[in-house]
Formats: sequence, structure tokens, C-alpha cells
Amino acid sequence: MAEKIALVTAGGSGMGAGAARRLAADGFRVAILSSSGKGEALAAELGGFGVTGSNKSNDDLKRLVDGALAKWGRIDVLVNSAGHGPRAPITEITDEQWHTGLDTYLLNVIRPTRLVTPVMQAQKGGAIINISTAWAFEPSAMFPTSAVFRAGLAAFTKIFTDTYAADNVRMNNVLPGWIDSLPQLDARRDNVPMKRYGKVEEIAATVSFLASDGAAYITGQNIRVDGGLTRSV
Repeated sequence: MAEKIALVTAGGSGMGAGAARRLAADGFRVAILSSSGKGEALAAELGGFGVTGSNKSNDDLKRLVDGALAKWGRIDVLVNSAGHGPRAPITEITDEQWHTGLDTYLLNVIRPTRLVTPVMQAQKGGAIINISTAWAFEPSAMFPTSAVFRAGLAAFTKIFTDTYAADNVRMNNVLPGWIDSLPQLDARRDNVPMKRYGKVEEIAATVSFLASDGAAYITGQNIRVDGGLTRSV
């Protein structure tokens, strides 16, 4: 069986790094983009390669994609993680902060998707998995720019999948709730029906499933991994 290749953006720490580790354990070759340099170190540890750069930069993303194609000749999976965007009371967020939120939570997916889609089309297959938020559909004032732009990401995902499903190119969103890569507060934990924070490894396992052949008929979905904190209609 041909080896499979996964790219992970914002993969130096947290859920992005967890996804990269799990995919490598599943047998994927991994390439990681991270602004901190941690992604480059992790990729080396996992036998892949890394790029130190930003998912806000088309040039840095192109280095990641071109590097993967030069090294391995294909791209099977793209995992889009993200950093943290601005937080403030809803009417106090400045234009500049909204633009930063757009860059952080929506264009972080659109930019690399533009680069990998033609590759996946030519291969007649691929999976794009975006780490979103449980608050995309039940927004919280705690995370205003994240909730607004990830609601937009859900719309982008539906249009993308309508366009590329016939090419066997899939896109799904993972919606984490309170995860243990965040500071743990009793009040937040007590608000979760399961009464605990989720684990980075549980998000990584969901990403792993969506990247697998077992998820070949799943596309255009928003999958909540939040201990029951939010519920779909």
C-alpha cells in the first residue's frame, strides 16, 4: 500500500500537535507548519518535515505544500488548526481585531485549501479536516471572533463539499469543547454534562477517524466533541 501524507497547520502545540502525533502513529508521513519552531521540531521527531511560518502567509503555506509534493509526491490529508484570535465585548472589537479574527479562524482554512484541492482532485481523493469550535453554532461571548468566523467556516465547508464531493475530496469540521490543552477551571468543567475536560488525544482520535478510509462517506459535517456541552437540533 502506498504511504499516505498528511499536512498539519498550526501544529506546533495543542490540538494540532496532537493530531500530527496521532496521524504519524497511524502510519502517515507528516509535514507540519508552525510559527513557533515547535512544529519543525515535532515533524523531525515524527520522521517528517516542518516549516516555520504562519498560516496567515500564502508563501509559507506554499512552502509546506511544495515541500510535501517534492518529498512524497502526494497529499492525502490536510488538518487545519488555528491559534487564538481577539477577544473583547462584542461591540468593542475593532475593525482591525475583526480582520485578525478572519485571518485566524476562516482564512487559515481557505488559504491551504486552495493549494491542496487541485492536488487532491488529480489524485481523485483527499480529506480536509478543520479544527473548529463547539461554539460555532451556539456562540459564546467569551469567544466572539472564533464563533462568528467558524460559523462562516461551516458555510464555506458546505459549499466546498458540494463542489468537490464528486472528486472524492472530503471536508469536515471537528468542534472541540473544553479541552485539556486549555487552563482548567472548575466552573467550566461543571458546566459539561460529562463533568470533565476532553483530552487532546480524543480530538486527535476524531481527526484520525475522519482522515481514514472508514470515514470515506462522511463529508460536509460538523462533528461535536464536547462532552455533551452543545447539541445539534
